[in-house]
Amino acid sequence: MSFVTNHLVSLILFFFFPPGRALKTACLGSVMRLTVDKSLAFGSQIEFDAINGSQNLPLTPSLAVKCGFSVNSDPWGNTNVFASVLNCFAGNENDREFDIDMRVRVRGINKAEQDVFEVKKSCSYNQWAPREILCDRNYMEVSVNRLPGEITALKTQPKMPKDQMFGTDTLSEAITSRYNIWRMVFFTPKQKAMVLEDALNTGYGVTTTRSRLVLRSGFDMPETYVEHVNGVPMKFIRVTTYFKKQWSVTMLDTVAACPTGGLVFTDELITWNFPRFNPLMSSADSKILGMVMGMDGEQIDSAQMAAKGYSLTTTDTFIVMTLPIGGPDGYYKSHIVNGQYHIRYTIEPMLEILWSEGGFDSTRYKVLFPIKTPFMPRPPQAVDYTNVDQRVFDVLLGTFLHDVQLVNITFSTGVLTVAEANARGFNVQEHRFQNGSKAFRLQVPFSDTVVVTTQSGLVAMVYTLPLIFGFMILPEYTPFSYPASVTVTLQDIILPTLSGACDKERFHIMISNGNLGKNFNIMLGTSDLTPERQAEYDVKENGTHILLAVPFLASDVAFELMYPSSLRARLDVLLWDPVKKWSLSDFSLACNFPMTMTECFSNGSMSALAVKVESVSQLVPSQLTLTDPLCKPKFSNDRFAYFSFDANSCGTTRTFYDGVLMYQNEISMGDERPVSLQAKKGVPSSPPYQQYRVTVSCFYKRNDTQTIAFFTKPRESEPLPETGFGELQVILRLAMGGSYRNFYVEQDFPVGRYLREPLFFEVELLQSTDPQIELGLENCWATLKPDRSTTPRWDLIVDGCVSLADSYETVFHPVTPDGVHFPSHMKRFEIKMFAFVQENIILKDQMFVHCDAVLCDINQTNGICKRQCSSPIPLKTAKKVRRDAENDQFQRAQLSSGKIVFSSS
Repeated sequence: MSFVTNHLVSLILFFFFPPGRALKTACLGSVMRLTVDKSLAFGSQIEFDAINGSQNLPLTPSLAVKCGFSVNSDPWGNTNVFASVLNCFAGNENDREFDIDMRVRVRGINKAEQDVFEVKKSCSYNQWAPREILCDRNYMEVSVNRLPGEITALKTQPKMPKDQMFGTDTLSEAITSRYNIWRMVFFTPKQKAMVLEDALNTGYGVTTTRSRLVLRSGFDMPETYVEHVNGVPMKFIRVTTYFKKQWSVTMLDTVAACPTGGLVFTDELITWNFPRFNPLMSSADSKILGMVMGMDGEQIDSAQMAAKGYSLTTTDTFIVMTLPIGGPDGYYKSHIVNGQYHIRYTIEPMLEILWSEGGFDSTRYKVLFPIKTPFMPRPPQAVDYTNVDQRVFDVLLGTFLHDVQLVNITFSTGVLTVAEANARGFNVQEHRFQNGSKAFRLQVPFSDTVVVTTQSGLVAMVYTLPLIFGFMILPEYTPFSYPASVTVTLQDIILPTLSGACDKERFHIMISNGNLGKNFNIMLGTSDLTPERQAEYDVKENGTHILLAVPFLASDVAFELMYPSSLRARLDVLLWDPVKKWSLSDFSLACNFPMTMTECFSNGSMSALAVKVESVSQLVPSQLTLTDPLCKPKFSNDRFAYFSFDANSCGTTRTFYDGVLMYQNEISMGDERPVSLQAKKGVPSSPPYQQYRVTVSCFYKRNDTQTIAFFTKPRESEPLPETGFGELQVILRLAMGGSYRNFYVEQDFPVGRYLREPLFFEVELLQSTDPQIELGLENCWATLKPDRSTTPRWDLIVDGCVSLADSYETVFHPVTPDGVHFPSHMKRFEIKMFAFVQENIILKDQMFVHCDAVLCDINQTNGICKRQCSSPIPLKTAKKVRRDAENDQFQRAQLSSGKIVFSSS
């Protein structure tokens, strides 16, 4: 096959150069150099031919080795061809004038036609040493001028035509006979004899000129061998050529050796050590007469060497050449090693030495020595320039050499070419730097579907852009890839919110989805909203909101209290993430709905409706009865019991009041015996006993029928408060925590708290050591303003007991003797932070807490300080004993806290 070089250089503008400028030749001593500029080779396929008279012989690798040619190319597409002036096809005039003709064929990759350029070059070289050795990149050549006398006599003959020069198969026999080459003995180092024809067929180049014998061998020929000279490996070829003339034989020894090593690399420097004395020097008195260095076969002077940082020195053992890595005469090339990006620096220095053998014969030794540094890892770095404000990922990946081209990018959704990525709206750019390197920049908006989003916590979103950059190294088209990923975490999640209102029949709930869409479950009461109930609740959705209309008698609604003509019901709504089990938003809405509980008919019959309320969780409506246990509900289910009975039955009582007749009955549990709270050791105790009583009354006046409603009956008569006497000096303080160890002082207010965060208050009697005095709290409430008499107002403690109107009840904390001298002088309670709301709008983000405190005699058996507060009951709150201040027989202290502010974040 032919020597072929392919050149595709991306992103370089092509300007056509005439062949005279694109093809350059130079005579460099014993070699000729042909340079093909990249302008001619751009995007093309180049082939070279040697011209032998009328023949055009393609320069195959084997022919190049045999006949003295070498070819090399750089990544930019420049190509050099080196030809020995003693090559097989050179016209030779007395070993002084040499004519070298070649053809350059250029074919575009997609073209069937080709452009052909002929190159003719004449070189003069008359400084032949008795022995010349040339080491090229693919062969070694030795020529000597000691030929038999009759051959030397041929010098006077005219210049030989090219078709008669040695090197073609048709003339090998004639030339062999003409020059009397009998046989050749190769030393490997063992002897191996060949006739000339066998040596030529093996691939050796053997030719003679008017005065010289030329032997040429490839480095991998079977008769070559390696010797280490002062630690430097060198490839040797040794041949003795026998010339036969009638009854006499003449021997001619030829030897060539070329270095294949001797290199030492650091991060910045190449050191090439060439043995100062080597087996080519047959005499111990060998003396170096001169040495020069060059680049790409061309000598350079000392000024050029100094300017480029080169040096050529000698030691006792070596001739030392140093070259800085990255110098201008070499180039870097990209490579992939084990899937990773590496670079390598290549330079081709020349070393030429002239030495004498004992003061007589001399040897000129020329080495064209291509050097490649070890692979240097250069892993690219991804620099994150992401602009959070503009919500755009910005990644710069580099650096790379000029021969790397970005081909495509693999995103989470698939692969896009650079053109497709830019067409999609991404921004993919190539950045070039002054030193010739490059980097690639990619910009992708957060909102694109190739960005992977993951929620982290309730309000944080993680944006991740996973990438795989696909590259190509030119001109070899070597693919490789580099993975990268950039991540940004932003607290930009808007959680869904809930709001609602009531009409006479339904709860109307509105859900705002936030900025994540509908990705949550809706829990009503204690169970998730099912598709079946969506139709029942008239669920309506759009892209941003969800509306529900829930009847107040629906199973998801909790009943809190019964009133004479209404029912207080509550709907609890929770939005939660089914994957991470996060609570996203919750909302409770309680309203009074009109509902007839008792009806009195003119025919003397009565009806009553009993409702199971939340505070009596164990109630079974079917087990309710009237006063007569045999009178059971006409209808019941798990939440209601309906009674219908005559006024003179079921234990109904009758009472007259000034012309008004009252019929009265009572609905209660069928079995109201207290449940024992005692339990054996290791056996859980039974749940506390719950009472349920509803009094039903009908009043008849003349012929009118009228419903008067019902009310709850207290479990026991409440004690009346008694008066305690003494000087009342008390203080109200807000504690920093439930340990009641540290308290806020006046300078700390206002104090900020989150919604439903606990507030711990302490009321203490000061400057009293009387153990017979007990401190009591009669009433505590919260207002929007500092004035304790303003509205709106929310009761926290009423008549010494927690307010049952609050779903988040006030909690009293016991006062232990630890660190407290008089526990009876102190009261501690806890409330949940709240805000005053009107029509779902916070009136103001602040509140003040007020209390009325009293002193009691610890020996009293009734009064505020001894008040026994009942548990919450499902009906109307039991009536509490209230008195006006002027009728009380004890002093009150009016206490107020500082401002407490509602914090939303």
